[in-house]
Amino acid sequence: MSDIILRVENVSKYYKLGILGSSSLKKDLQSWWRTNISKKPIPIPNEKKESKDHIWALKEINFEINEGDCLGIVGKNGSGKSTLLKTVSRIVPPTTGSIKGRGKITSLLEVGTGFHPELSGRENLYLNGQILGMSKKEITSKLDEIIDFSGVERFLDTPVKRYSSGMYVRLAFSVAAHLNTDILIVDEVLAVGDSEFQKKCIGKMQDVTQKSGKTILFVSHNLLALGNLCNKAICLSKGNLVDFGDSKSVISNYLNKEKVEILEQNFQLTDTYVGNEFIAVHSISLKPQYNDFNIIDTSTPLLINFSFLNKMLGSDNLSVHVLLYYYGGDCVFETGSIPTVYANGKINGTCLIPGNFLNDGHYYITISFIRNSSKVLYEFTEALVFDVADYREDKSSFSKWNGAVRPHFPVRLEETLM
Repeated sequence: MSDIILRVENVSKYYKLGILGSSSLKKDLQSWWRTNISKKPIPIPNEKKESKDHIWALKEINFEINEGDCLGIVGKNGSGKSTLLKTVSRIVPPTTGSIKGRGKITSLLEVGTGFHPELSGRENLYLNGQILGMSKKEITSKLDEIIDFSGVERFLDTPVKRYSSGMYVRLAFSVAAHLNTDILIVDEVLAVGDSEFQKKCIGKMQDVTQKSGKTILFVSHNLLALGNLCNKAICLSKGNLVDFGDSKSVISNYLNKEKVEILEQNFQLTDTYVGNEFIAVHSISLKPQYNDFNIIDTSTPLLINFSFLNKMLGSDNLSVHVLLYYYGGDCVFETGSIPTVYANGKINGTCLIPGNFLNDGHYYITISFIRNSSKVLYEFTEALVFDVADYREDKSSFSKWNGAVRPHFPVRLEETLM
């Protein structure tokens, strides 16, 4: 079909492990000589099986996407997602198979690649834009738009070595988001940055596909964002393509198979804490109540406990919101504390989800820290992930109920005599 913009046919990628540094000096020198001097190809095994000295990162991948599609790529760490993006981006060639694409392909695999720490934000805009294929004239024509989108105008003439990680991401993504490209490849760029800017990035990518007709390949562990943004998705497992189709169906199948579960997380309040300059998350947990077997049933009340370090200065109000999402769907509910002025220090919080409320299914919880009822200071996405199951002994006459919730609102029937 003429509207097919990218076709991946029988693509496999083979890596020889330990070419240098893993064996004797003699073998290392032989490998180096073969690769760099004699230019002889490394022997490739016929069977696509892993061994101690080689790995097939991709195995006979086949799919095609049309112009204007947004393709999400899901899978566990090590499944081959980043390798696939690198082969499509032509950063590394496939070992076997072919990749045929129309138009200009631009990849954003590592945000800020090409940024120089000693240069200012403005200078890095020009440097990074030219590395990504923009002319100086094109960058200048879009400069105001890029700066406005990034939100770092105040620090534009400051060396980027003084930027926070969030500011760095804002500037780098803003450049890439305004590229004149036909296919944009994005790998986990939304893992850093505040929730407000993440939503802004999602909105920009939606504009790119829906209004401009551009094509996007998108990898993210935020499956809700991926499901809402992408119309198609593929799932990779150990280098194999195991599912391809509608994004919500692919994500649902992936979750049902993987059964990801996070019921508790604890963090040290050190330099590697989860949070930012305002909030440092210390712990969060989900405890089934009135249940000796630690089972989460549709009738089980769920107690959420969390603690965090409040580092916000001044007299602004702080509130914490708990958001429950149905995986592959929308937000089930959002509830929050009363906005209050707190002193700096550790704060504990709880939230009780009553029993006979949630339907059986897969859910995750996000904790959002909000200043003055409007400004999101920090959002801890997918802080808890859990399954709710229906453990009734007799399920013969029942199936999964419709909806994300199934509250116990009794429907009473009464016979009348005729």
